[in-house]
Amino acid sequence: MRTEIPNLGSPAFEDYKRLFERLEQSSLWLDARYRIPFTRIYFGWDPIIGLVPIAGDIAAAALSIRNIRWAYQLGADARLLRQMIGNAAIDAMLGAVPIVGVFFDVWYRANVRNLHLLVNALEARQKADNAIHGIAPHPGT
Repeated sequence: MRTEIPNLGSPAFEDYKRLFERLEQSSLWLDARYRIPFTRIYFGWDPIIGLVPIAGDIAAAALSIRNIRWAYQLGADARLLRQMIGNAAIDAMLGAVPIVGVFFDVWYRANVRNLHLLVNALEARQKADNAIHGIAPHPGT
């Protein structure tokens, strides 16, 4: 079920916040949980799971699909969902290539990419809603 961003003081906001935090943690866990020492390269469980032929790639794709479903529940529109599905599909297809796919997963990080897309879309929608209702933007935004 797709939801709108609830008002800050409403009880629904806590549920919304928990779902967003779950999506954020899942995305980071899959794509940016660990750092290769002395580098700026991060990776997560997606490339590790992908080392298991076929089953690992299916499991990683299923986790990406779960994250996209959560994004839908958080209010992602159809255009954003198509973009997120495209990122996940590219990740699944190229990530399934033996050996090269592991390096691609580390570089592409589709789940973190999709998280950034969602955050940007939600911020833009919030700014637009604030403009419509005449609410001044928060300092620093």
